[in-house]
Amino acid sequence: MKYTFEINMEAPTQEEASLKIQAASTLMQKLSAREISKLAEVVKNDPVKTTLAKKALGL
Repeated sequence: MKYTFEINMEAPTQEEASLKIQAASTLMQKLSAREISKLAEVVKNDPVKTTLAKKALGL
């Protein structure tokens, strides 16, 4: 099933907002709800793991 939502986000430019929504869409298509929830929990509550993940991604 396909659902449509209207969302608001903060970004310095419309281009960055579009990039963020495209990336989020890819994550939603490729990961389960449980996996996305766990990822969000780590990003929100574990800065050490978030920093390690960013380094592993070359960010």
